[in-house]
Amino acid sequence: VQLQAFGGGLVRAGGTLRLSCAASGSISSINTMNWYRQAPGKQRELVATISNGGSANYADSVKGRFTISRDRAKNTVYLQMNSLKPEDTAVYYCKAAGIGYALGWGQGTLVTVSS
Repeated sequence: VQLQAFGGGLVRAGGTLRLSCAASGSISSINTMNWYRQAPGKQRELVATISNGGSANYADSVKGRFTISRDRAKNTVYLQMNSLKPEDTAVYYCKAAGIGYALGWGQGTLVTVSS
């Protein structure tokens, strides 16, 4: 599975951004699509997951502010980010996963939130 992520940028605190992740290749093997982020000097962390059935889960730090969704027709997953905070600054990666294994990672897109 090949993934291409885009949509990052510079935004002020309280602003919004929408990230996109387009998938190609062995789409039928995908079980979940995930967004991760990695801030400078920190470990990569899971931000949001959406299953094939549409169930979504979020890290506590983004609940109520971020929404993950998918457009099956476009093989694309989105991460709508509202009420952004400086601590949301990170490189965001999308990941496709089968059941218990990774299928591929996107190249990362930088989100910078200024105070």
